[in-house]
Amino acid sequence: MPDHKDLSLLVDAARESGAIALRHFGNGPDTWEKTGNAGPVTEADIEIDRMLSASLQTSRPSYGWLSEESEDTSDRLERERVFIIDPIDGTRAFIAGEKHFSHSLAIAENGVVVAAAVYLPVMDLMFTASHDSQAMLNGERIRVSRTSKLDGATVLAAKSNLHANHWRNGVPPLVRKFRPSLAYRLCLVAEGAYDAMLTLRECWEWDIAAGDLIVRQAGGAVTDKVNQPLRFNNRLPKTNGCLAAGRIIHKEVHSHLAEI
Repeated sequence: MPDHKDLSLLVDAARESGAIALRHFGNGPDTWEKTGNAGPVTEADIEIDRMLSASLQTSRPSYGWLSEESEDTSDRLERERVFIIDPIDGTRAFIAGEKHFSHSLAIAENGVVVAAAVYLPVMDLMFTASHDSQAMLNGERIRVSRTSKLDGATVLAAKSNLHANHWRNGVPPLVRKFRPSLAYRLCLVAEGAYDAMLTLRECWEWDIAAGDLIVRQAGGAVTDKVNQPLRFNNRLPKTNGCLAAGRIIHKEVHSHLAEI
């Protein structure tokens, strides 16, 4: 299956997800906490997940399925290609009526993402990439920042990532910023709006799969916190953190991280 056809499928599905989200956005959707303190979920998350599951798996019945809001099964491990989906990334922001939530849709082939779409419906921002195409924002090519100096470089990260114990010789002179959606953080790095993003906690694959490809196709580097390439469709669908940046800054940031 050519990647451009898969990408078109993801883009259409992301826009349909956005239409559902906007219908609920600001209207007090039913909300509850997941078991195990896994965070909030809303009726919009579930409605989008069901729509995507039906639509995408009907279109590509041979592909596996991994979504934050679907029960996981081992069947996906036997599939060459798998959908990796977060119906709403940034659910807390969505509940609060904030615009920085996204829909993150990816397809991985043998562990490597080959098609990706991240859509922010309130702002109508569509980030896309495929293995054989450049990273785009609303149809225009995007590139990572060319910043080469660590001093003053902007990094999207939670406060906990800049605790001194995570760094070799104290926290480097980075300027910390934050956005609630991991997928959107990656896309902001891809378009060069920020120089890097960092999370040292384990990451669920559905949060970062699409953004991984978008950053790489924008000329950046994406690894886990110990500088290993990200692999997807793991039995436990998590990665060992995530560091994304332009290639020079990526190397600089990683060189300052403490050995773990």
